[in-house]
Amino acid sequence: MVALDALDRRLIDAYQRDLPLCERPFAVMAERLGESEAVVLSRLERLAAAGVLSRVGPVFDHARAGASLLAAVAVPEAERDAVAARISESVGVNHNYAREHRYNLWFVMTAADEQQLDARLDALEAELGHPVLRLPMIEAFHIDLGFPIPWYELERA
Repeated sequence: MVALDALDRRLIDAYQRDLPLCERPFAVMAERLGESEAVVLSRLERLAAAGVLSRVGPVFDHARAGASLLAAVAVPEAERDAVAARISESVGVNHNYAREHRYNLWFVMTAADEQQLDARLDALEAELGHPVLRLPMIEAFHIDLGFPIPWYELERA
């Protein structure tokens, strides 16, 4: 359990959304919070190291920024970790995870355009020696993953 002070809480509450889109977003965050950029960066590093935060950064609309798709591979369980490591090393892979399914490795790959995406997936498929199931997005849904945190309830627990 990590003890969160008032600054940690303000930082988490203020920046679940609306991360400043500028050259120095952490300096803007710091100014808004009445702190220094160094303090904000050290807090974010501490919270990430403690597992309180998993990621700090913007979410991009990949359809506007290039091309992307969800992909899956079915590999023998004995090969899963090695294949997952190779997938994670691939340019354009932004996350990769195991699932309990015949297709037991799933990942999202991005590229500048559809041609580059296809070329990357073709090359990865050839290297892995396993077919890659390509699942392009047909319709986008915005899921707001910001949540109000009832700090007072957590303190009582």
